Amino acid sequence: MQREYYSDSIADFLDRNPQEILGILAQQNEFSLEQTQRDAWRVQIDTLQNILIPYRNNGHICFEYSIPRMGRRIDVVAIIDTVIFVLEFKVGEKDFPAHAIEQVWDYALDLKNFHESSHNHYIAPILISTQAKQACTTVAMTAQEDKLFEPIKSNIDCLADIIANVLILADGQGIDYVNWCAGRYCPTPTIIESAMALYNGHNVADISRSDASAINLSETSAAIAEAIQYSKDNLQKTICFVTGVPGAGKTLVGLNIATTHINKDDELYSVFLSGNGPLVKVMSEALARDKVQRAKQIGNRIKKGEARSEVKAFIQMVHHFRDDCLVDRQKPPIEHVALFDEAQRAWTRQQTSNFMIRKKGLSGFNQSEPEFLISCLDRHDDWAVMVCLVGGGQEINTGEAGISEWIEALEKHFPDWHIHLSPKLTDSEYGSGQILKQLESRANVVYKDELHLGVSMRSFRAEHVSLLVKQILDTNKDEAKATLTKIEKYPIVITRDLNKAKQWLKAKARGSERYGIVVSSQAERLRPHAIHVKSPIDPVHWFLHEKDDVRSSFYLEDVATEFHVQGLELDWACVVWDADFRYVKGDWLHRSFKGKRWTKIHKQERQMYLKNAYRVLLTRARQGMAIVVPPGDMEDPTRKPEFYDPTFQYLQEIGFDVI
Repeated sequence: MQREYYSDSIADFLDRNPQEILGILAQQNEFSLEQTQRDAWRVQIDTLQNILIPYRNNGHICFEYSIPRMGRRIDVVAIIDTVIFVLEFKVGEKDFPAHAIEQVWDYALDLKNFHESSHNHYIAPILISTQAKQACTTVAMTAQEDKLFEPIKSNIDCLADIIANVLILADGQGIDYVNWCAGRYCPTPTIIESAMALYNGHNVADISRSDASAINLSETSAAIAEAIQYSKDNLQKTICFVTGVPGAGKTLVGLNIATTHINKDDELYSVFLSGNGPLVKVMSEALARDKVQRAKQIGNRIKKGEARSEVKAFIQMVHHFRDDCLVDRQKPPIEHVALFDEAQRAWTRQQTSNFMIRKKGLSGFNQSEPEFLISCLDRHDDWAVMVCLVGGGQEINTGEAGISEWIEALEKHFPDWHIHLSPKLTDSEYGSGQILKQLESRANVVYKDELHLGVSMRSFRAEHVSLLVKQILDTNKDEAKATLTKIEKYPIVITRDLNKAKQWLKAKARGSERYGIVVSSQAERLRPHAIHVKSPIDPVHWFLHEKDDVRSSFYLEDVATEFHVQGLELDWACVVWDADFRYVKGDWLHRSFKGKRWTKIHKQERQMYLKNAYRVLLTRARQGMAIVVPPGDMEDPTRKPEFYDPTFQYLQEIGFDVI
């Protein structure tokens, strides 16, 4: 796939008529072309045809290079000798705005992290504000020693000297453009970036890895799409269960199917459902903002309220879908396809019944949430498909049924539904092994390998992180030690000092990489560290607002709990570990803080929720994390050092670096 609008050797670029290049760029542009864009391209062409003369035989140049993960295009990528130059022009700009510096930073990081043939080369991001009177020509590489230069601020006059200075520092062999261009682009976008890219027409193949170590997300999407089409053609009803480790891309698969069946006039119209309020709120707001921004770029105006309404038709809280179906208990929903994210969190019959009495005034409601949701799609006379996206060990709240409730509903009430199962659904963390045996006599059950995603896509630097977390929580210390040795590019550090952890996060994050503090919702004795788990946060502010907003995660003041972050992610996370989940003599003790003391959690179900809460917290980071185990305080009976020291020692014995 051609990622750029125009590419050429520097020699041919220098010899071409600027008007001819402008014509090629205009022909490739997918939007209505504004005169300001034409003028900007002309400035870029004229500037570079003057500056690149010394490098006539030393490289290649690309204009409008696509970064589908970000839904953006780099103005110019110039390959000169040993360096990949990322050039972002701000034509007419007199200053160097922080957001523009961050933008060029992000472009360079995207190539470094996700473009296979850029990994080991020097990359120099340069922001060119054409009308700036003064520019910073200082050239320096980042502290991470990964051949990435700090963002460089330039004007037109300084650009030639900056390029020359960068080349002086970049030793080694020259870059072969053909090999560079042939390198795979293997992104692992955040779920927010994924939603925006898919919503704007990108295919899942554009924004996901395709390496041999993971079952391709495209294969999983294709298996579901095939089931949908077959169900429609053969007038049957089908339910698919997709499993995966934390961060493997289950939600991404659901979003991909939903966005490819987004036309309300089509019988295949689908809806993406989630019981995760923060996830829906954050994604919906991000999509609405992006829709408004994109419209603005092409000269259109869309009110945010209008954008939010359009997005709501695509992604909904499952409770809203359920309530609509309650209005008329006979009428089928408009959608023939429903995708239910985090299906293991659906409510039990008791939880649903209690809610219906308390909130809806409906007495005698005797269906679990899975049973009722299936019944809604079952109202269609012809065909329907439900896709359940299932996370293992992810139940974190009272009344969450796990997957067994779905299987039981199918077995007892929907014998005609065809069932497509992931072969991993029998694993212990899904809690459905016994009940699956009830389906063995059914002829319309099929297991499909494509319905399991076994490799974390969130932690693009380390595929073994989810396994490591599982081993830590299962107190398999020796196995955790062995797994940790396989993790090289995903730093995990432990400390007793929260301030050191904060400094570590800030030093690691580059560009717009997001960092924040996450804690258990039961971590009530972190208040001496200015961490108040009962202080409500708005997840939209925390996940979407910028570094200058005190409500954002960047400020490291407000903290998020497992309920806020499940299904979402950070680049760098600080996990602060309280005495609610403490390691003692080879096992975990489960505690809840009541009044003025810690009390023992007796119910096995609540113990599981607490363990799963820490599983969620420890798998939120994409690039690395700091784990803080406070030192405690001998003068405070609720924070005795003995509540914390064994946990820290356990983590230290596994082999984590201490800061």
